[in-house]
Amino acid sequence: MAVRTLEANSAELLSFDDLRARLRAVGEERYHHKHPFHLMMHEGRLSSGQLQAWALNRYYYQSIIPIKDSIILSRGPDSAFRRAWRKRVVDHDGDASSEGGIQRWLKLAEATGLNADQVRAGTGILPATRFAVNEYLHIVRSRSLLEAVASSLTELFSRDLISLRMEKLRQHYPWLSGGLDYFEARLTQAPEDAKFAVEYVYANAKTRTEQELATQALRDKCDILWAQLDALYFAYVQPGWPPPGAFLMKEGGV
Repeated sequence: MAVRTLEANSAELLSFDDLRARLRAVGEERYHHKHPFHLMMHEGRLSSGQLQAWALNRYYYQSIIPIKDSIILSRGPDSAFRRAWRKRVVDHDGDASSEGGIQRWLKLAEATGLNADQVRAGTGILPATRFAVNEYLHIVRSRSLLEAVASSLTELFSRDLISLRMEKLRQHYPWLSGGLDYFEARLTQAPEDAKFAVEYVYANAKTRTEQELATQALRDKCDILWAQLDALYFAYVQPGWPPPGAFLMKEGGV
């Protein structure tokens, strides 16, 4: 390990374009756009009950995003960073003049037929969802600020998935069309956030080792997203075995 660290430290720093390409390659390999659950969604093969399970469990992830960003914000070394990062909290929590992403996701959950109060309460969320999402909070608390920022860089490639998801949800599940405001907002928010974060990572990764740590943080974030879908697939698709206390689909799928 010491030899590897020495080699990484002595290696030439990646250029901005090369580093961004390396980060994008992580997404191409590991982002959850390739997960079987998402493929089923985009092919119109999910039941209404499976969509409900997805909306419910994904809400838990959505609900911790402003908490995650508040942790990163609190670690910000200067006012310029904090001003830029504060936008993310407002995007999800909303403010006096606009609703945020959490409220928009609740609208999507309601469009699937779920009760918003029950979704907000977290009733029936899978244990594996909680473990995976809580690990994201652990990353941003325990690792360097550089790694915490880098872990957000799934936003580099989320826009394409969001665009595809909106198209396929409208095509295959038209009753959800009125609940897609969350995705509409992210089409502009995600690229803006990614631009700031990738520039921050490039400017603050002073050694090749730090560039590699940032890349690994992004891999770990992709694993967290993938694990959430693994939990859904195991519980509600195959073999369809939700654990005790988890959301249960009604007969016929709803």
